Amino acid sequence: MTKQVIVWLLSLIMIVSCKNIGESTVEDEFVVPDSIAALGPIEITEDAMEDVIHNIASTVEIVALVNILVVPFPQKCLSSSVSASDISTNFNKAFKIGVYVADLGYLNIFRKTSSAIDYITAIKQLADDINIGQYIDFDTLKRLASTGHNIDSLQYLSVRSLNKMDKHLRETERSHLSALIITGLWFEGMYLATQIAKDNNYPEINESIGEQKIVLNDLLLILNTYKKDKKFAKLIKNIETVKKEFDKVEITYEQGEPEMVKKDGMLVIIQNETSVVHMTEIQLENIINKIEEVHNMIIEI
Repeated sequence: MTKQVIVWLLSLIMIVSCKNIGESTVEDEFVVPDSIAALGPIEITEDAMEDVIHNIASTVEIVALVNILVVPFPQKCLSSSVSASDISTNFNKAFKIGVYVADLGYLNIFRKTSSAIDYITAIKQLADDINIGQYIDFDTLKRLASTGHNIDSLQYLSVRSLNKMDKHLRETERSHLSALIITGLWFEGMYLATQIAKDNNYPEINESIGEQKIVLNDLLLILNTYKKDKKFAKLIKNIETVKKEFDKVEITYEQGEPEMVKKDGMLVIIQNETSVVHMTEIQLENIINKIEEVHNMIIEI
């Protein structure tokens, strides 16, 4: 499978509206936990975070495959209770935004529009609660949930929007919330994907799951920045048990034909490569079981 990422789940929710959101006058009134504040400036560059955002979004390749392969709708796997009113801390709210975004992505791909409105409502409330609602165009979100989507046209805007969110959270010394949104998105997306793999044998989906070994390493690099915080430490410990299963998967790379593209007015050569996943049926089964086990522990976070 090529390394080019189809950014779809992020397209569904992190859409920049046509207004100039950079001029928002909403003020932040949130207290950063002492355990986070004590860390001082976080040494993660914007460029590094942008790379992680692109890599995290690779879970949506699986969503695209689900659409192509006509996989049955995983109704039993979605969150049984969709609510924002009983989520009290900013830590939990940020994580849950990511979870609900992943669920909403599957609802959209399967055209389950009647259920989507509950997720949209919950996401809006949670986003407003942590003061990032101004970066989400909910009118467009509702339209996408009811009429479908155009992956190609939304790819650039979706990543740009999430990067704007991350920048805003950095400037307000709340970059840990950005990490939590991404974690919730990735983990819920992987849970849904592995549950589909559990009930259906699609080699393409299995390969995409194995390829997430690379993404998980990136995710843990970000999370470990905040490991002195007790809540993050507990989350990291759980996710590292998943990593142990992914560590057994081998990924090799094959060089493809170079491609010349125009970038910033200049011609540059891009060396394409293809990743090859080497994963046994037992390794896949262990990954599926471990993700399900951890999901059941952290989903009520």
